[in-house]
Amino acid sequence: MPNALHQLDATDLAARLRRRDISAREVVQAHLDRIEQVNPAVNAIVTLDPEGALAAAAQADERLARGAAVPPLHGLPIAFKDTHLTRGMRTTYGSPLFANHIPDEDDLLVDRLQRAGAIRLGKTNVPEFAAGSHTFNPVFGTTRNPYDTTRSAGGSSGGAAAALAAGMQPLADGSDMGGSLRNPASFCNVVGLRPTPGRVPPHPGANLWDTLSVPGPMGRTVADTALLLSAMAGPDPRCPISLETPGDAFRAPLDRELRGLRVAWAPDLGGFAPADPDVLAVLEPQLRVLEELGCHVEAACPDLTGADETFRTLRAHSFDLAFGELLDSGRQALKPSLVRNIEQGRRLTTADLTTATATRSQLHLRTLDFFSRYDLLLAPVSQVTPFDAELEYPREVAGQPTHTYLDWMRSAYLISVLGVPALSVPAGFTPGSLPVGLQFIGAPRADLAVLQAGHAYESATQHGRRRPDLPTT
Repeated sequence: MPNALHQLDATDLAARLRRRDISAREVVQAHLDRIEQVNPAVNAIVTLDPEGALAAAAQADERLARGAAVPPLHGLPIAFKDTHLTRGMRTTYGSPLFANHIPDEDDLLVDRLQRAGAIRLGKTNVPEFAAGSHTFNPVFGTTRNPYDTTRSAGGSSGGAAAALAAGMQPLADGSDMGGSLRNPASFCNVVGLRPTPGRVPPHPGANLWDTLSVPGPMGRTVADTALLLSAMAGPDPRCPISLETPGDAFRAPLDRELRGLRVAWAPDLGGFAPADPDVLAVLEPQLRVLEELGCHVEAACPDLTGADETFRTLRAHSFDLAFGELLDSGRQALKPSLVRNIEQGRRLTTADLTTATATRSQLHLRTLDFFSRYDLLLAPVSQVTPFDAELEYPREVAGQPTHTYLDWMRSAYLISVLGVPALSVPAGFTPGSLPVGLQFIGAPRADLAVLQAGHAYESATQHGRRRPDLPTT
């Protein structure tokens, strides 16, 4: 076998498992060995159940040996984000308040992936309550970037992205409110999709009508990401915003002719999200790739007036709903920036929420108008490259100081408020060998078209094939 099993794409592994060229036990053991070798340097996987994973792998092998039909993720190991409930396995949210919390149910996403054949390895690290796009917390410490362990892996799905990039798992789940799938994907040279809200139904949750935070998939390739989406997506009656399209729709080949596609390039999202020069130096040459694929590329951006204030208002409101009781009972155990976010939510007035709702409606109509003229919007995923892991957030962006941990994330969260699918695809490296992602953004519910465009770009560039060189123990 030319490659170690932990280096193979998930789609390749799945095909080999179905053909019985390899066994689920071999695949799981290869990833457990890789975790032992590199996780001490990265700190991406924070809870591990090797015995349970190997037992589940043995059962998967036995099912296949009996000639039973196997689901699409048969035998593929995955460690779930530590904000997603896992029955019988601790879910800490990165908080001392939940350091020993063992749920008695699975999140819908976790249940669906296991029913699709995925084998639970453990849990991946998160910021405290997934607040912020740098993964550190007082329970498990900091997750480090596999390409430079002095740098951030992003967040809040930072442990997921780092484990994926380092070969500790072939697929990764996550969630995204302000960039929590896209930022870590960009920082770790993997693929991350923020789906259209409702594509992957959240359950349980404090607010099942919420369209700001969405679960979603990550992979080392766009095809792997689509494979995982196919197992996550589909309607559920308990989620009132869930979309009716079945997950199988995302299991078809992604090959598509891009000739004639109308593509807009918005390097600073209309002036609302300036990016550092080293980010743009990597991304601007990538436009030529799209042109060579036959796309018509020009500078354009939807009108994002009011998007920043709307996102911050709705986010603060959601934090008050989700964590207000914790603030009352355990303020001292919460990080100061989280306390400030909850308190901001408590200060909101009815007028604030009414304005945010009305502005978001206007943004939706402007977005539809924009995508009546363009098929695709391209933008930076992150305004900065991976920053010092000892910082809570970068202190300046494009020469301007940052005042909160949200200020450097506008290129991601301004897209979140539009309710559209957005895909981070590896786009190359800085001269200092730091990864940079390109954001592919589509019209509402155009998830498949976004995946197809990202796949075509990925096939033409192969930037995601560059793997980190990590020390092994």
